[in-house]
Amino acid sequence: MSGRREPVPFAFVAEADRFRSNVTPPPRERLSVGQMAGRWLMGLTIVAGLVGSLVIGTPALSPDHSADQPQQSQASERR
Repeated sequence: MSGRREPVPFAFVAEADRFRSNVTPPPRERLSVGQMAGRWLMGLTIVAGLVGSLVIGTPALSPDHSADQPQQSQASERR
C-alpha cells in the first residue's frame, strides 16, 4: 500500500495517482479555413476594440489645460 498519512476507504482512489492509461487520445481535427478565418476575425475585433477604447479614453486621462483659464457661462454673454 502507498505511504499515505490517512487511510483511504476505496482502493481505486489510493491507486489513482499511480495509474497510467495506455489509451492514446484521438488526433486533433484540423481547423477549416472558415474556422481559422473566424478566429482571426474575432481576435482582430477584440484588439481593435481595445485600441479604440484606448484612443477614445486617452483625452479623458490627459490633464485639462482649459481649467487654468476662467470660464464664462453663456448666461453672462446675454445681456
